[in-house]
Amino acid sequence: MNAEDRIERARTLYEQAVYSGDASVLANAERDLDAVEADAALARGRILHARFLNERASSGSSPAEDPAELPLFERATELYQALGDTRGQAETLFWIGCLHQVIRRDNETALPHLERSRQMAAQVGDNATQAEALRHLGIVAHMAGRLDEARERLEESSRLRREVGALPGVAANMVGLAYIAAAQDRHPDAFAILDEANAIAQAHGAHAIVRQIEQARTQL
Repeated sequence: MNAEDRIERARTLYEQAVYSGDASVLANAERDLDAVEADAALARGRILHARFLNERASSGSSPAEDPAELPLFERATELYQALGDTRGQAETLFWIGCLHQVIRRDNETALPHLERSRQMAAQVGDNATQAEALRHLGIVAHMAGRLDEARERLEESSRLRREVGALPGVAANMVGLAYIAAAQDRHPDAFAILDEANAIAQAHGAHAIVRQIEQARTQL
């Protein structure tokens, strides 16, 4: 059921309660509206995160954190938990972890959120969220110098992203895999990975990823 359907059903249940005198139906209306609110909070939080990433890419330095982003994700998590929506919880937990990792540069705080997100996403078969969590768990491992673990996480994330058709995301993962290959003294592999990543990114108009690939070439 989409947001429009939920809102319309809430209106219908309101009328039913008013005209029939049966207020018990209002609990269902509230649940529908809680689901709409959770989805909207999650979507708005993602928009704020995308704005942060775009501003960072254009300026070359990290902009200030939008103070509204974390409360939006936390509110969505609270609502999804109350609704018993495991898929929604998995996604919002990922974004909370991502915020701590990417914006606040705090892997220690991010890690439990990312792990829980991965577990819950696997539980409900949400490969897209599982792939996101694995990518960022790979980044945690890479930054800690656990290169084999980082490679394994990113490769599994890429496999899942291919399954769901998120090929620009595969190219993004391959940039990380190239850095890992270089750190393991596998320099020919690193440049071969970047070549493949560039082909994927170009084919899908992923210009931001193309720029990351070009930057990686100059650094490896």
